[in-house]
Amino acid sequence: MSVEACTDRNADVVSAHHVGIDVLRAAAVALVMARHALPDLFPGAGVVGVVMFFALSGHLITHGLLAEHRRDGRIDLREFYRRRVVRLAPALVLWLIGFSVVVLCLDPLGDRTTLSATWGTALTWTANLPLPWVGESSDAAFHLWTLAGEEQFYLLWPVLLGCALARRRRVRLLLGALLACVVGLAATALWLGEAADVAYAFPTSWALCFVVGGASALFSPVVQPLATGRWIVPTASATLLALALLPVRGSWLTYTVVAPLVAVLTTLLVARARAGGVDAAGSPDLARAAVWLGRRSYAAYLWNYPVAVWLRATDLPLGVQAVVGVLLTCLLAEVSWRWVEEPAARRWGGRRRGAPAGREVRA
Repeated sequence: MSVEACTDRNADVVSAHHVGIDVLRAAAVALVMARHALPDLFPGAGVVGVVMFFALSGHLITHGLLAEHRRDGRIDLREFYRRRVVRLAPALVLWLIGFSVVVLCLDPLGDRTTLSATWGTALTWTANLPLPWVGESSDAAFHLWTLAGEEQFYLLWPVLLGCALARRRRVRLLLGALLACVVGLAATALWLGEAADVAYAFPTSWALCFVVGGASALFSPVVQPLATGRWIVPTASATLLALALLPVRGSWLTYTVVAPLVAVLTTLLVARARAGGVDAAGSPDLARAAVWLGRRSYAAYLWNYPVAVWLRATDLPLGVQAVVGVLLTCLLAEVSWRWVEEPAARRWGGRRRGAPAGREVRA
């Protein structure tokens, strides 16, 4: 995920803000790929990258919905969900088809019998819930828990936000969401006790990250001035990289301290990006590469984990696995973007007839 990440932006429109958001998406998916390729070197990169995606989604979705409410006086939920389907479903279906071809033809993990459960888990977005069919899915599809979390956020948050905006209750929405996150995580901790890593895929473990992202959009006039200092980008970036190098997974501190910290730092970087201050260190070549990867981050995330898991089943040296995994991921992400995602966005991504015009940042 999701990462992700809000919808329907023309590919030829590249403002400093859009470049900054794409750079952050690229950084998030690069961290996830680093964790999958070299887990001993980047033990915490997966947590950092996933939380960055969650916070980005929370911010961008909320920002887009707020803009729609200011423009139209309401949130069109039907149109929002339609755009989400157009954005996410085509790449997911392509991934499922490709995944099935590999499993049926090569069966690298010896788990052909899990295909039906994997399809069911993917298409119902339940991979982060302790349900029987989820446990029967392929190990190479474990990463779908993040997509499930994104979808559940997309399902609930616009409804809550719409109600809060209609009643001018932004503060109550935020306080209620924060309380629900704390109660949910506390209940999970009481249930699992010392088995904190079992909660890694649970929605209660990461819900706060989405809320932090949403809060940064809801109260952007407060957040934006905090991101004006030149120290924001180097300090936040250095902190995120340091966390990526640490074994931050496997403890309740992962969900109560590390994840909220990463989410806050990400929202500060997003605010800085809105001011044109996140641009791949001013390097045009690096910025172009980051924009390329950022726009393909959803497909890259879908493909990278199974590719890495399948390569681990081979006799290739770890370094070769890492290089091949990254190259294959980029190739598959390009195919998904060029031949599926972009055509779907051009054909179905625009607003339905009669809906007001507008532009949002794709998550």
